[in-house]
Amino acid sequence: MNSVIQEITDRIAERSGASRTAYLARIRREGEAARAKGPARAHLGCANLAHGFAAAPDEDKNLLRGTAKPGVAIVTSYNDMLSAHQPYETYPAELKRAVRKAGGVAQVAGGVPAMCDGITQGRAGMELSLYSRDVIAMSTAIALSHDMFDATLLLGVCDKIVPGLLIGALHFGHLPAIFVPAGPMTSGLPNKVKARTRQSFAEGKVGREELLDAEAKSYHSPGTCTFYGTANSNQALMEVMGLHLPGSTFVNPHTELRHALTEAAGRRAVEITAHGGEYTPVGELVDERAIVNACVALLATGGSTNHTMHLVAMAAAAGIVLTWDDLACLSKVVPSLTRIYPNGQADVNHFRDAGGMQVLVGDLLDEGLLHADVLTVAGRGLDHYREAPWLEGGELAWHRVNGGSADPDVLRPVSDPFASDGGIHMVSGNLGTAVSKVSAVKHEHLVIEAPAKVFDDQLELLAAFEAGALDGQDFVAVIRYQGPSANGMPELHKLTPPLAVLLDRGQRVAIVTDGRMSGASGKVPAAIHLSPEAADGGPIALVREGDVIRLDSAAGTLELLVPAEELARRAPGGRPLNDAEWVGTGRELFAAFRRMAGHAEQGAGIFGVSGAESPDHGPGLAFVAQAGTSHLETGTPAHASPAGVAR
Repeated sequence: MNSVIQEITDRIAERSGASRTAYLARIRREGEAARAKGPARAHLGCANLAHGFAAAPDEDKNLLRGTAKPGVAIVTSYNDMLSAHQPYETYPAELKRAVRKAGGVAQVAGGVPAMCDGITQGRAGMELSLYSRDVIAMSTAIALSHDMFDATLLLGVCDKIVPGLLIGALHFGHLPAIFVPAGPMTSGLPNKVKARTRQSFAEGKVGREELLDAEAKSYHSPGTCTFYGTANSNQALMEVMGLHLPGSTFVNPHTELRHALTEAAGRRAVEITAHGGEYTPVGELVDERAIVNACVALLATGGSTNHTMHLVAMAAAAGIVLTWDDLACLSKVVPSLTRIYPNGQADVNHFRDAGGMQVLVGDLLDEGLLHADVLTVAGRGLDHYREAPWLEGGELAWHRVNGGSADPDVLRPVSDPFASDGGIHMVSGNLGTAVSKVSAVKHEHLVIEAPAKVFDDQLELLAAFEAGALDGQDFVAVIRYQGPSANGMPELHKLTPPLAVLLDRGQRVAIVTDGRMSGASGKVPAAIHLSPEAADGGPIALVREGDVIRLDSAAGTLELLVPAEELARRAPGGRPLNDAEWVGTGRELFAAFRRMAGHAEQGAGIFGVSGAESPDHGPGLAFVAQAGTSHLETGTPAHASPAGVAR
């Protein structure tokens, strides 16, 4: 095992000792009770149980009346508007048949919302996107709260859906859980052509119809969008964490192999219940080693910056305290091994065809960069994930993948990486701590020192671009009041095309923001997720037009080149919208989330670390934003606002 990775894993385990111990104690008590009593529904009262199977078909009703067959919950994010989740329409019936054949009985326990950041980009709905993760976690908990189940099948793919489902499932950590992916759509318009069309539209060279035609050829069928954004980063991480069946991540929808893998997930869910032969509770599976494996995979593939928050939040749900410093240290020893758009021109189908997850995992294991001795839904040991699924005579089988990448322009070994360090860096200085995705940025753009242009809204920057006010000058665009406490931390991905135009014209430009840019972050250098955010008194609120900022993503520094005594005299500029102004598109329903949201580096969630005990609340029950004082304890917002800033 790589000594640095082992050292970081040990450090996480030591830091998490109390919360992880409390978490494990709780789920083990629940697991012991489950094994002793038989299927979970066996201890329900007759009226309770009758309600639970009243609508079931007769065959399942008879199974549910009995106490011999394990029950499997299906929690689904199906809707037919979003391409990634449309394939889930047929999954419940397929899974129920598979579970029944394996000796269990499955029910759709509940649904969770699934919104698309691609649709809401630049619109008010985007301000609910990050909050939806915690809504999904709570929705998952509500689905499982009926306490009729012995395992969970989780149907989700995209941005906040997978982290939310896992956070919810970890609060029922004594239950096994398997994620059942839907797979990516087939390749459409080449990414280079799509990006060029977007920039041409930003420059006014093509119209809306030409842009829409290009987008429709890119996003054209059921399945995940094929670029390597948050959705496909989710999928890669779930496989490396051992929560997918091996090789199931990037199989296209509606293929024979996809159907076979879906059925296999249903069968496997029965086998790993407390009443099967290989009890694998999800709370035991997601340990410090699994979290570090996920971090390594994220860094090696240059995945979504959103996971710098999601991984922290998912770890916290299992009582594990992960920090950005851990990610920064890992990034120094984990090389960049893939080039998938926006980090290159290939898409995830090309990555799969180059060897995909099996070659990636195998090489990382051989080089000691992944923990091998971990629990997975396929059995103990990450070696299972060197195996790829095949259909032989209509039967599903797995074969070990030997050999390296079939396309070194897309996937490389550790011995010949695209870069010696990870695709995501942490930067820090007197402006705070931020995330910088470097895998898509040219080396000559990693360092910039230029005057600030300050905006309190992304629309202000877009208007300035259209007016020509940004032409012919180097600058660092500062977009503030975009954090979790200000407006839900929307993605600011619409800024990439216009700033990329200026970059291509020879201007030196960069972005510094307390908002998000997502896994689709492109070639413009950026320091994002800046923490503390402006609405919580972060120094970004003190930046003035013309102040010089130095961003060095290679060295990991972010500095406002203004004397400390001058900053001490300044009052915060601008302000976030207050609750009375933050209305429309349902945003007013989430005012409490704004008041409770934790800092980005602490997961940007509204939950404290699961397992954190207090005299009055058992482990995992504290509804507290980690970064501040509990709203429930004091009746006040979790974060104090900077002087002069209305909340």
